[in-house]
Amino acid sequence: MPHLTRTGAPRAATSGRLGFGVPGCAHPLVAPVEWAELTRPGTPLHWAVLNVAQGPGTRPDPHCLEAAGKLRNAGVRVLGHLDTAYGTRPFGKLVSDAHRFLDWYRVDGFLLDRCPTDRDALPGVRRTVSTLRALREGAHVVLGQGAHPYPGYAESADQLVTFSGPWSEYRWSQVAEWTADHPAERFCHFVHGVPRTHLDEALRIARWQGAGTIYFTDRGDDGGQMNPFETLPGYWDEIVSRIGPGISE
Repeated sequence: MPHLTRTGAPRAATSGRLGFGVPGCAHPLVAPVEWAELTRPGTPLHWAVLNVAQGPGTRPDPHCLEAAGKLRNAGVRVLGHLDTAYGTRPFGKLVSDAHRFLDWYRVDGFLLDRCPTDRDALPGVRRTVSTLRALREGAHVVLGQGAHPYPGYAESADQLVTFSGPWSEYRWSQVAEWTADHPAERFCHFVHGVPRTHLDEALRIARWQGAGTIYFTDRGDDGGQMNPFETLPGYWDEIVSRIGPGISE
């Protein structure tokens, strides 16, 4: 199988326990069940992303504030969604959005979505991450590249999303050799279109490739017309039980 390409034994998951990173459920008014499920005790949830309107929106949203508050009260990290537009979004706009997330929703960190992967963009990303950490002490920062970036990015954030895409690609994916120099807790995989019958295989791939944080769903992207990560997978209870009860970080 092509994903079994690295020599040697696979790394263990985060502190021996795989967990979920939720890329961003739909608005709480649209997906109230999903938000409620994320606060269920024992769910191995590392963090969840709050995406009000491709960012923090233009004014505080009481429904999002309530949902974020319930997650934080349950001990779950809440990350604000910042779209870097592959490095083309102005630094000032990213910082302004970060301020709004902190002021309105008191987030614990940020997911930098559509983050660039190339070496030339690294200084700009480092500047952004350093500023975010200055705004919020202890901020948990995830770079949402969706592919293996230039290795230097691993020193700039707490976690990297090194795969985001369909099961048809994930099941044959290969891991970059440089990731072996870092623990599994540094890497995340987001995979959509995973059939229930292939859950065990998907979990094996994640563990072998050294991902400590995952989000697998049977939802599809409908040809790019919808976000498959906005709702919980149909087998949410099953995948939670397969990973086992955990403590939110």
